[in-house]
Amino acid sequence: MKKIIPYGKHKVLDEDIEAVVAVLRSDFLTQGPLAEEFEKKMCDFLGCKYAVAVSNGTAALHLSAMALGVSKGDKILVVTNSFVSSANCVKFCGGDVDFVDIDPDTFCISLEHLEKKINNSPKSTYKGIIAVDFAGLPGNFEEISSLAKRHGLWVIEDACHALGASFEDSSGSVHMSGDGHFSDVSVFSFHAVKHVATGEGGMITTNNKEIYNQLKLLRTHGITKDPALLQKNDGDWYYEMQGLGYNYRIPDILCALGVSQLSRIEQNLSRRREIASAYESELGYLGITPRVSEKNQHAYHLYIITTDRRDDLYNFLNSKNIKAQIHYIPIHTQPYYRNESGKVSLENAEDYYKKTLSLPIYHSMSDEDLSYVISSIKSFY
Repeated sequence: MKKIIPYGKHKVLDEDIEAVVAVLRSDFLTQGPLAEEFEKKMCDFLGCKYAVAVSNGTAALHLSAMALGVSKGDKILVVTNSFVSSANCVKFCGGDVDFVDIDPDTFCISLEHLEKKINNSPKSTYKGIIAVDFAGLPGNFEEISSLAKRHGLWVIEDACHALGASFEDSSGSVHMSGDGHFSDVSVFSFHAVKHVATGEGGMITTNNKEIYNQLKLLRTHGITKDPALLQKNDGDWYYEMQGLGYNYRIPDILCALGVSQLSRIEQNLSRRREIASAYESELGYLGITPRVSEKNQHAYHLYIITTDRRDDLYNFLNSKNIKAQIHYIPIHTQPYYRNESGKVSLENAEDYYKKTLSLPIYHSMSDEDLSYVISSIKSFY
């Protein structure tokens, strides 16, 4: 029987294992010096000022919403085409979500629908925007940022799919997704199928020092031992809980894996782009791939196709032990949010969901497995 080919898969080398073993033999298992090193290396790679490592991508979103002040009754604009965490982080803080449709060409947030919602609502209806670099394609955060600033809104860039993606702005300057130039905060995930995998783990990046300090406090129960921040100081042992935070720290074990994997990020990206290029070359004639701007450097966390025969193709590939996946069921259609908001119609996202399929793509994918996926799809059509 042909081995199973998943839609995504991690790759762990001996050097990753050695890095983790070194931590197991050290004085730190939970958050320690490797967390700071991981944060610094992410800042160096992205070109941002500050980074805060946390336990997972959902924690990164939750802390970001908290740091930006989301509270009961605040209404946040959230793109519907994402994993549920992109919206749930608002609910965790007591806020309300207003879902935004997608651009049918990019599958990222629709600027037209976003602007329409803002312009057709009373002033101060919304507090912020959460948009996603979907599948690894950078969203148009230059325009999102411009729109947000005109209306006094903050922006969270959910860049969990887009580590290593980049885009050219209107002035010709190139930015990495998550570099903080056009967003207040950006978030990343290091789930097992991501470009850098720590099993679980996340990162928040920002260029705002005040937000950075707030994030560090919220990550560790709202507790600080920084003498400069203490209201009083009873000695070296003294600490203060200055706000209500969470235990969203990340162990050094995972950070060691992250530091090791981040050193190979360019290789991982290169391989994913090779696979994407092969899909485009071999299957593009079917007319099932989305259009991508030449100004964007895609990170290809996912390789998305759309086809009117989605269910049949999914089942056919499954019969060939090719485990394609669906990304995503629009969040606004989930029972929880239907119960919260009633029936909401977002036509582009709903049409996309009926036709979308994620083909296998991961940096450890062999040429043999890639050829098998391509030939199987060709045989279906």
